[in-house]
Amino acid sequence: MDEEIHPVKEYLFDYIEKSEKKIQELLTQSKMDEVIEDILDNCYYKTSLMNDKEESLGVLATGILHYMLTSAMLASQRKVEHQGIEVDIVIPDLKTLEQDPKKTLIICIPKTGDKKRITEKLEKLQTIQPEKQNIWLVLTQDLGFENKTFVVQKDGNFSRIIFEIAQFVNVQGHNKFKILRI
Repeated sequence: MDEEIHPVKEYLFDYIEKSEKKIQELLTQSKMDEVIEDILDNCYYKTSLMNDKEESLGVLATGILHYMLTSAMLASQRKVEHQGIEVDIVIPDLKTLEQDPKKTLIICIPKTGDKKRITEKLEKLQTIQPEKQNIWLVLTQDLGFENKTFVVQKDGNFSRIIFEIAQFVNVQGHNKFKILRI
């Protein structure tokens, strides 16, 4: 049975489709941060009013990341389970996580502002990724976690996430970004 598409995802991908020419032009110029800023400028407000704000903005961030990682042709796995633990995004893949956690990045998008629930999720992730600095958070506000945190807001630092991922990937020696020169 087909899974129903979340209204935020539908709204996001409608916007991307309508803005395809502008977005593709920015992508060919490696202006990933501007693509993310454009999408946030045009989707943040309406998305934040849909259902639960934290969840909706988490879905928006997830959709943006999936789109950007695909556009950047970066090896990643999304929405996977490892040792019974759900992982939002793992870069490059679970096999590398098992073999060399230092070369693996986990991006956690909790879709909640509840610090206790986020802490519990981080503790679970640390059982499969012992390198704490390689677990990054995407939140709607900075809640003071030690983990590298990207904030999904119009004036937040979320637009930098693709460049930070690229730097991580390049330092770890994984396949280079195809369209980014970092």
